[in-house]
Amino acid sequence: MTSRKKKAQISVYLDQAIMAMLADYAARRDQSQSMIAEAAIASFLSPDADERREAAIAKRLDLVDRRLARQERDVGIAVETLAVFVRFWLATTPALPEPAAQAARAKAAERYDAFLSALGRRLAKGPKLRQEISEDIESGPGTNQSGVAGQ
Repeated sequence: MTSRKKKAQISVYLDQAIMAMLADYAARRDQSQSMIAEAAIASFLSPDADERREAAIAKRLDLVDRRLARQERDVGIAVETLAVFVRFWLATTPALPEPAAQAARAKAAERYDAFLSALGRRLAKGPKLRQEISEDIESGPGTNQSGVAGQ
């Protein structure tokens, strides 16, 4: 027969919410609450606990950084798209004389409402422009950092 080391017993006061979480966790793992508490205390007191926490935080920060970079790229694409459209529109749309301009403004209101409806449908069901553009756009000659052709 092998001899078992006798463990020391302690009394700990836990908040009801913590106690419920401990009981639930132990039940899901089919382990005793004592064993779960012992493992948690050992983990908390271990010398590498700080390094593990730091590694977990670094991993989360890397994920946030990648998401921010993707968001920055998407905003850059949107800004460049708008700039190209405005430049094209200004270059190809002549100014109208006043009587025609009034009629054009009235028609523009109708067209704008149709545009908003189309935009709403596209945003609701996709695909999104950012899904249509490659994530790995090569920055070749004539492109800026976001991969969009310069003017």
